[in-house]
Amino acid sequence: NLNYCYLSSWISVSGSESQTVEVQPGEEVTLLCSNISKHATQTDWFRVVNRTKPRCISSLYRSDDEASYCDGFQNGFEMSSNTSTVFLKIKRVDLSDSGLYFCGFYINTHTVITSVTYLNVQDDPDGTTNLMTVILCGLTVFLNTVIIGLFVKIRKLKTVCSDSKHSALQNLASDDLNYAALSFLEKPKRVRKPASESVLEPNVVYAATR
Repeated sequence: NLNYCYLSSWISVSGSESQTVEVQPGEEVTLLCSNISKHATQTDWFRVVNRTKPRCISSLYRSDDEASYCDGFQNGFEMSSNTSTVFLKIKRVDLSDSGLYFCGFYINTHTVITSVTYLNVQDDPDGTTNLMTVILCGLTVFLNTVIIGLFVKIRKLKTVCSDSKHSALQNLASDDLNYAALSFLEKPKRVRKPASESVLEPNVVYAATR
């Protein structure tokens, strides 16, 4: 059984249901409260932050009506209800959504509070750390890939240069050998004989003896 309290100039909660809901920024959350009204009546969602005055979030008269939203809550909030439960959906919560949420039913000229929910939107250092880790890992993989690529290119350039140098040395050695062979095989100059040896004596008479 629920014990109900009344809303005056500030909220006073006594004996009503309460719970804490913890979410991360960017998530979606739906807050619930029990519908205590047996007849159609105005139902409101409120929020209190740091013990300030309650701020109106939304209002709904019947479950098949369209909810109306107070200033500052027109976007990202969705109120609905059925015969047993009143819902408040908050899309993509952020840190500013943290606070005390409660719904009230206007009964006999009073706003009756049935349940209170403290919504704690947690900062996400672990998520930030994980994101940074993923980024750093990605950069590490990228840099390693670049370094490996440069290493392969340098090795290829070294191979090309080495092959070119070796080929040039081989060509140079081949040219030197050819030159040496030609020099070695060059015919010696002919030595000219004296004229007395190379010219036949004129007027030589050959006689036969009988």
